[in-house]
Amino acid sequence: MAEALKNEGGKTKQITWREILGLEDLLSLTVWRASVAELLGTAVLVFALDTIVISTIQTGTNMPNLILSTLVAIIITILLLATFPISGGHINPIITFAAFLTGLISLSKTFIYILAQCVGAIFGALALKAVVNSEIEKTYSLGGCTLTIVAPGPHGPTVIGLETNQALWLEIICGFVFLFASVWMAFDHRQAQGIGRVGVFIIGGIVLGLLVFVSTTVTTTKGYAGAGLNPARCLGPAIVRGGHLWNGHWVFWVGPAVACVAFAVYTKIIPRQLAHTIE
Repeated sequence: MAEALKNEGGKTKQITWREILGLEDLLSLTVWRASVAELLGTAVLVFALDTIVISTIQTGTNMPNLILSTLVAIIITILLLATFPISGGHINPIITFAAFLTGLISLSKTFIYILAQCVGAIFGALALKAVVNSEIEKTYSLGGCTLTIVAPGPHGPTVIGLETNQALWLEIICGFVFLFASVWMAFDHRQAQGIGRVGVFIIGGIVLGLLVFVSTTVTTTKGYAGAGLNPARCLGPAIVRGGHLWNGHWVFWVGPAVACVAFAVYTKIIPRQLAHTIE
């Protein structure tokens, strides 16, 4: 089976199963070398973001979510600029999976990149574990993604946090908004050229920061760490720290996956004859 697409010259191009699977990428040194940038970029991302999460909460600022969101925007922008020339600057399974569903990369490259991102996230969490004391690690769960936590209550320990279905909807909605409002600009070469790569990355960082702020503000629920928006980032601390970080962990994978599918459907239903959707 093959899918017919229009190229810039208006001619029909057939995309075959061989191109979709891209099995040659499994043996490509170029792809594996690029995945190193994804690994290191995700490791730095996890170490930096989780450190920011811990520090903003520990300092007891009046609006930790606002400070967190601002710092998220900055660090994401910097890491995208650092990794883009080598790997395309994914450092997030959401971006990689969406790129596959929209036909930009092969299934094999998708697997390699997501594997590298997950391994990088584990390294980042291990690095953070190595530099914080056991009390901070226990109190803040290495800054990992949580739906609920066990907190002291009037009648003993009690579980506080967000219900699973609410968290799942937040992951789906925020994930789609992230793809629609920023990643699509990077996927569309015309917009990327018009805005400039730096501009696209800044917008991407800002959008992620805003979504973190919105997801933590709209719920105002202690125990819920906000929308993960990066399954690998949630996986790293869960593997290294474990415990309650596995409670509802599937939400941080299923939600973004659904968002990617919805985004891919959106890109397919846009009429290709429109000037602003021609590839």
